[in-house]
Amino acid sequence: MIEDMLRTPSAVRDAEKYTAHNYHPLPVVISSAEGAWLTDVDGKRYLDCLAGYSALNFGHRHPQLIAAAHAQLDRLTLTSRAFIHDQFADFCRELAELCGKDLVLPMNTGAEAVETGIKVARKWGYQVKGVTPGQANIVVAEGNFHGRTTTIVSFSTDEDARADFGPYTPGFTVVPYGDLDALTAAIDENTVAVLLEPIQGEQGVVVPPEGYLPGVRRVCTERDVLFIADEIQSGLGRTGRTFACDHEGVVPDMYLLGKALGGGIVPVSAVAANADVLGVLKPGQHGSTFGGNPLACAVAIEVVRLLATGEFQRRSAELGERLRAGLEGLVGKGLVEVRVRGLWAGLDIDPALMSGREACERLAERGVLAKDTHGSTIRLAPPLVITEEEIDLAVAQLAAVLTA
Repeated sequence: MIEDMLRTPSAVRDAEKYTAHNYHPLPVVISSAEGAWLTDVDGKRYLDCLAGYSALNFGHRHPQLIAAAHAQLDRLTLTSRAFIHDQFADFCRELAELCGKDLVLPMNTGAEAVETGIKVARKWGYQVKGVTPGQANIVVAEGNFHGRTTTIVSFSTDEDARADFGPYTPGFTVVPYGDLDALTAAIDENTVAVLLEPIQGEQGVVVPPEGYLPGVRRVCTERDVLFIADEIQSGLGRTGRTFACDHEGVVPDMYLLGKALGGGIVPVSAVAANADVLGVLKPGQHGSTFGGNPLACAVAIEVVRLLATGEFQRRSAELGERLRAGLEGLVGKGLVEVRVRGLWAGLDIDPALMSGREACERLAERGVLAKDTHGSTIRLAPPLVITEEEIDLAVAQLAAVLTA
């Protein structure tokens, strides 16, 4: 009995002792999960309202995805891209069709997809647009989060992500998010791409002004610049559409995808674009040992097929309205502002009440897991398999935390 009581704090202490402190997790030790629920080592259940930053859009251990992984584990897990395996073509074809693009380049992590997009855009700029060699630049937005590699943090405006990791990679121009005039003014003859999140997740689920994304699309077309949409968090059903860009009928030149593409089982990312863009790459110029491996492709094929039905996009849209209604009812009662798009919400708590971290700690005590971002802002991103009753439960527990 005493041993059981000490299991959770011991695991937390060991994690603190033996791992680099690049994360500050809540003191919860998860041992199993199913659907929208997590269970810790002491048997306490938690409603998952983070979903692995959208990596678990289809919930924990979705039966169709688990079956695909099990079947592939018994056959073949890795070949490298030196050979072709029997899952590869189906994955690339079906994802390309979902995106409405010609080609797909599979990688592993979201940051790898972003790095790939940057490389492709630069090469396209030199070979197709005729940009001065070595002078390509890419326009990005303040408040962005595209990953944590050295190149990516070079254009971050988050000092926690950026400070003391220099020297920084040149070739990026940062403009205010949502400001079309500033973006237009930043484009010059050597600009090869505009790289944006259609909704800024890490910043607190910030939705740009209506008309901004269509304006970016128009300017990129007029100025012969690629529009790269980082849909790693916002894509694949999270916002109530397949892609967040779909809400305004915008089609970028390049999609960067990840997180949910791996079904919460394996890391899978991809770049999708037409042949006139991705076709600039030739053998030996880019690659990945694990990118497009058989296990990843087998799971991702099933992810694409789940999305092809439209069921999860509809669930996200419909349940997102319920979430919105519940959260908006708390504005003025502890919440200052809420931003909701599908099953994705950014909540600004009155900073006089508590920090975002404190709110998440109190929610965890009440059996709901969420994640703070900056200051007193927290994010909610439950799996798309969540039910109406579970949404109501999450909102009720948040209300209790705010009024306690």
